[in-house]
Amino acid sequence: MEKGGEQKQAVRRSRGGRNTKIHAVADAKGRLLSILLTGGEAHDCPPAPRLIRRTKAARKLLGDMAYDSTELRQWPKDRGTKVVVPNRSNRTQPFRFKAYKQRHRIGN
Repeated sequence: MEKGGEQKQAVRRSRGGRNTKIHAVADAKGRLLSILLTGGEAHDCPPAPRLIRRTKAARKLLGDMAYDSTELRQWPKDRGTKVVVPNRSNRTQPFRFKAYKQRHRIGN
């Protein structure tokens, strides 16, 4: 293997061993618009703006609790996108939203 081979791939060591995490943006019909691979230990928030920037502004941005950050909520809002992300349990000022029913598509 080439020197630093793991560094050039999206395979990293995490609690479960060596694995990869898939970050993706899909439209309302579940079609992939943007995809990014990172090491398994990567957090979800840092790659999110990079993925979202690759797509045109949508009316709603649905995400799971891992995407609950003030910065990640503000940036799409500035683009005219309503952010539908559940609040983490430690958020001092929770956000309100109504479109949570549609969030099941993320897991699918």
